[in-house]
Amino acid sequence: MTTPTPTSTVTAQTPAKASTSPAAPDPGRIARRRRLTQWGFVAPAVVFMLLFFGYPLVRNVVMSFQDYTPKTFFTGEAPFNGADNWSNVFQDALFGKALWHTLVFTAGSLLGQFCIGLALAVFFSRRFPLNGVLRSLILLPWLVPMVVSGIVWRRILDQDTGVLNSFLDTLGIGGHTPWLTSPEMALLSVILVNIWIGIPFNMVILYGGLQEIPKELHEAAALDGASAWRTFRSVTLPMLRPVVTVVLVLGFMSTVKILDLILALTDGGPADATQTLGTLTYQNSFVQLDFGAGAVVGNVLILISAVFAVFYLRANRTEGK
Repeated sequence: MTTPTPTSTVTAQTPAKASTSPAAPDPGRIARRRRLTQWGFVAPAVVFMLLFFGYPLVRNVVMSFQDYTPKTFFTGEAPFNGADNWSNVFQDALFGKALWHTLVFTAGSLLGQFCIGLALAVFFSRRFPLNGVLRSLILLPWLVPMVVSGIVWRRILDQDTGVLNSFLDTLGIGGHTPWLTSPEMALLSVILVNIWIGIPFNMVILYGGLQEIPKELHEAAALDGASAWRTFRSVTLPMLRPVVTVVLVLGFMSTVKILDLILALTDGGPADATQTLGTLTYQNSFVQLDFGAGAVVGNVLILISAVFAVFYLRANRTEGK
């Protein structure tokens, strides 16, 4: 009996392949790519600001030191005259009057718009039927173009054919009030019209701020026995402070340079009673064609707005801390 001999199997061992791992990304290259991507998003805004804000601002400053007249459009020559434009504007009595009217107009408009807007915001923060419908209707003055509002109010306030005087005459109060033709009444009338236009903006922003105040704070104040006025003064107003800052600063920056409403109502008259820095800029540049003087008044407006813009940014930074 033969026993089978075991067959030896020879296994050929093949060398293992060296594992090749991908090269680690270069951190510097990733950072550069990320930086380029960020600049790609920022660049359009920067170009837009430089073209439509930076260049006109610099050009306006340069023009205020030039003898820039209609002749310049044909000859291209606008010789520098130093500070003559600035001196002439500051020595003009109309500039001081326009500056005072601007301050009165801005302060009166902001005070009326804010107080009435806050009262309406508090009123509409309560639930009642037709709340949303009434809030939508109050927005209409804000949505109508300011020139259209000015023309409508000019017809309403007309001394002879105006609706307001006709209504007052019907009541026997006196229907011949010169709302827009009297130097004593014109500025007040323009302020009242601007208050009517600005109330919706104030109401909407303040209403949104009121909705963000936790209701638990008012409930806690009620449990402590605080009255409605004490709750409003000690809880609501402090919580609204950031929103109030935004409303007042934005309202100031839009009111201090207003032009179209005054032109539509009084055109700066009567007897310059409603002349402001905005209308004075228009009168110097496009009526008297003294572009250098108009640039000076425009620079004063820009400077005033810049001061309040800095105040706004600092106030926001302080609130954030």
